[in-house]
Amino acid sequence: MSEHAVRPFLRRGSTLAGLAVGVATATAAGLLLSNTFASGSTADAAPEVVPPEANVTFDYQIGGGYSPPAGVGAVSRDRGDEPAEGLYNVCYVNAFQTQPDALDRWEKNNPDLLLRDGDGRLVNDEDWGEALLDTSTADKRARLADIVGGWIDGCAKSGFQAVEPDNLDSFERSEGLLTREHNAAFAKLLADRAHAAGLAIGQKNTTDLLEQRGRIGFDFAVAEECGRYDECADYASAYGDRVYVVEYTDGDFAKACSSVGATVSVVRRDLDVRPAGQPGHVFRTC
Repeated sequence: MSEHAVRPFLRRGSTLAGLAVGVATATAAGLLLSNTFASGSTADAAPEVVPPEANVTFDYQIGGGYSPPAGVGAVSRDRGDEPAEGLYNVCYVNAFQTQPDALDRWEKNNPDLLLRDGDGRLVNDEDWGEALLDTSTADKRARLADIVGGWIDGCAKSGFQAVEPDNLDSFERSEGLLTREHNAAFAKLLADRAHAAGLAIGQKNTTDLLEQRGRIGFDFAVAEECGRYDECADYASAYGDRVYVVEYTDGDFAKACSSVGATVSVVRRDLDVRPAGQPGHVFRTC
């Protein structure tokens, strides 16, 4: 979410499914991309990374996959979901916070990787009931990158072409215990892992880190509510229009369409990103 927000609106929340470590295997042919190897050995060279094209009609399906509407060329889905056949697929990973029902596993297996205040209490994203992960030291970032990197590898094996690691802006909710530099350093580890797996990687929100996009290794952006905060043009300029904009109100959607809709993909979704057919489902494009 935007760094200026008080977080009354947001992106994915507690409705996401697919929290298991294992991910489903994609059946669509042609979704996995590979590079041409000069040495002739497929074991020695990294696979090709293909960023999304600008202004491709996009659907944000992280609340549950469904048959994409006609004309959609790209979708984002949770890492536990399958890619959409024949489209450009972005894999959603909650990389900087825990999913609510995964907290017990973190407490059991890696309790020191959860951010805690001076009294030992967990620091939480209260809006979504998610504990923040502790990116404050190089050792913890490396250990977190091993865990989240495994999820990213799973995205590649399932047939996704890109990954969006969510909650890059967790430092804003950290009670001063994390900095943007901590999260930028962790994001770079994730970008390296994504590229090694053949995945493009998207910057998820926070214009505070746009200037560091090259050093981190981001290839595109997923910007929620940039219309609400008049930031869409900043993302579009930084990423050469390779931006997926997601808005959750009619007014913000209209602002985003007016600002960048001619060159950037803008989608209006319901706040809970419900699958098609469920009450409250909303999908509109400019």
